[in-house]
Amino acid sequence: MGIHYDYKSTKSAKLMEKQAKREKKLAEKKAKRLAKEGATKEDPKTTTLDASKPITLDFLTNPDKE
Repeated sequence: MGIHYDYKSTKSAKLMEKQAKREKKLAEKKAKRLAKEGATKEDPKTTTLDASKPITLDFLTNPDKE
C-alpha cells in the first residue's frame, strides 16, 4: 500500500515537472528556429535600381558605388 500512496501523492508534482520540461524544450526549439531565420533574412541584400535613372557605363564599372 505504501507504493500506491507514494504514487498518488507525487503524481501532480511529476506532471508539473514534465510539463515544464516540455515547455522549456519547445521554447529552445523556437529560439533556435528564430535565430536561424533571422540570420538567413539578413544575408541577401538586394538593391533595386531606380527606373527613372538611366544605366550608364560609369554606374556599371565604378567599384566605389554600392
